[in-house]
Amino acid sequence: MNKKKSGLNIDIGNFCSKNAYSWAKKTFKNRYNKLGEPVVSVDGAFSNILNFGDVKIGISSDGIGTKIELAERTGIYDTLGYDLVAMVVDDLVANGFEPTNISNILDVDYLDYDIINDLMKGLHNACNFANIAITGGEIAELGSRVQGYGNRMHFNWCATAIGVLHHNLKHPIDGTEIKSGDIIITLKSRGFRSNGFSLIRQIMQEQFGENWHNIKYKNRPFGEILLTSSLIYSPLICKILDSGFILKGIAHITGGGIPDNLLRVLKPKGLGAILDNLFEPVDFMKKIQSIGNISDKEARKYWNIGNGMLIIAAESETEKILDIMDKSEYTAKIAGKVISEPVIEIRQIH
Repeated sequence: MNKKKSGLNIDIGNFCSKNAYSWAKKTFKNRYNKLGEPVVSVDGAFSNILNFGDVKIGISSDGIGTKIELAERTGIYDTLGYDLVAMVVDDLVANGFEPTNISNILDVDYLDYDIINDLMKGLHNACNFANIAITGGEIAELGSRVQGYGNRMHFNWCATAIGVLHHNLKHPIDGTEIKSGDIIITLKSRGFRSNGFSLIRQIMQEQFGENWHNIKYKNRPFGEILLTSSLIYSPLICKILDSGFILKGIAHITGGGIPDNLLRVLKPKGLGAILDNLFEPVDFMKKIQSIGNISDKEARKYWNIGNGMLIIAAESETEKILDIMDKSEYTAKIAGKVISEPVIEIRQIH
């Protein structure tokens, strides 16, 4: 399997992101000692922190990526809003920001009222779930510059979300308070979320041909199964913070999988983790892995393998935090612990 051809070269992606950030960082001086001054205490995080005097603002931008093709193949458009919202608000809350607002940009080749209505209905539903308001957006008709699957409207959808530092926090959650022996809690994912679909599409295309989305697995078309929407974790994290519990670090598991995203959180203190009790990937994730002959190591690199967010807390608070989670619609459990060596060791993958 040619990962570069599929558009999933994680290493080059990280290199390009670091280079882009290095250019962006050179502009920070423009707001030095002014409102909107960037705070760099979470270097390398997926959300950035802006200083507006007594108020700390977080900002995060992302998109759905090639999961859009699943909607084009199935004609189901009203679930993608959950993916778009999850990608930005869960990056914000991972640094302790309560998401408040979202703005979105929808680039299309031509306008299809019904599809756009379904997309916005889904975005509306997702924002209600996440307790945020849609306060900006644009629809740009770009003709042949936007392409996709099938003969209906093709599009790309991205968003920027902002949030305020949670009122119970004095500074962002940046990993600096993590210690060896702290506990790592995992939140279950119900699917691939919105990452790794270039590789998934290549696997399915090579195995089943052009109409792979119609192939059934357990009496449901693969296209519909893979469109399973992202679970938004920010309301749960805010509820935990509302209760006064201290979360030392949060890793939102997106592109790069568990090792890359968790190491970002542990990097400030030179720590690592042993994970020996992760959630088992849902059955269709394991099926895709098997079809593509993807090793466990590769699966952990490209996908979340059933674990959408990892939370680090002191052992003394873990049971009370889990109790809040157990009373919610989320599924959580202890996945492992922090260690003093700067490595991510996954001892168990089902």
